[in-house]
Amino acid sequence: MDKSVYQVYEDEIQSLEEEIKLLSEKYEDIQHESSFFSDEEVLKSKEFFQREFQGGHKGHRSPLYLIQEIESLERDLSFLMNFLGIQITRHSKKTLEKTANKTVATHSISGKCQFLSFCLEFQLLDMQNMDNVSASITDLNIVMEFGQQSELSKLVSSAKEHGSLLLFFRSLLSYTKWCEHRRCTFSHFKDKYPNIVAFPEGQWGHYIILKNPQLPGFELMIVWKIHISEEGEVTPVLDLLPKIPEQALRQKKAAVENAATCFRSMLRLFGIATAIETLIRVMALEK
Repeated sequence: MDKSVYQVYEDEIQSLEEEIKLLSEKYEDIQHESSFFSDEEVLKSKEFFQREFQGGHKGHRSPLYLIQEIESLERDLSFLMNFLGIQITRHSKKTLEKTANKTVATHSISGKCQFLSFCLEFQLLDMQNMDNVSASITDLNIVMEFGQQSELSKLVSSAKEHGSLLLFFRSLLSYTKWCEHRRCTFSHFKDKYPNIVAFPEGQWGHYIILKNPQLPGFELMIVWKIHISEEGEVTPVLDLLPKIPEQALRQKKAAVENAATCFRSMLRLFGIATAIETLIRVMALEK
């Protein structure tokens, strides 16, 4: 065999021997460092971690128990969100300042209330001392797509002005419930009287049209808006707008002018559903 080949092997062996020596020295250093811990200390540490993760340590819970508790809390949260109709889909938090009794953080929240989506951004100041705990919100910003729900612009403006999340969520929840009630009521009468009731704006619109083919040119528009006050109070507002042919209007002007007043009286006496059905049956010429 060529002498140069032997030299290559010898160099490789020498390199391996040096690496073994280096590893041996490191091992001895580790052994020396570990000698600072007695067998008793090592045993105590082992027992502590066993208790910590197996639930044997007093005052601590096992990972399995914690997982079950988290799942239970998630179920409760899901039930609460479905019950209220408010679902939080994303939340992020960034702490700006934190001391012993003061925490300042920015929050970003996205979610849905029934069919309406919203995005919130605000700064939360938490103050804590021996007497009480307080929290205040500043720099509240609310982003929503109103669509046909133009009334919500007043709610958003009022909530931002007062910096009140309670005002926003309470009024938004009440508003969406009234919207759903309106949709269900209109859809019910559309299904029951398909030849009389029309949805010009779709089932989420704020009005319906009543027409009878036997009465050409004669229409009744039932307008159902949802008013939101500056204090966040939500109330339904219904009105009747008749469309009468000019000739009939001249003959029965007084009756037409009193139609809206009579409709409002029926609303107070019988409620929304009965008042609307009474008008529909009149349009259908039912006895």
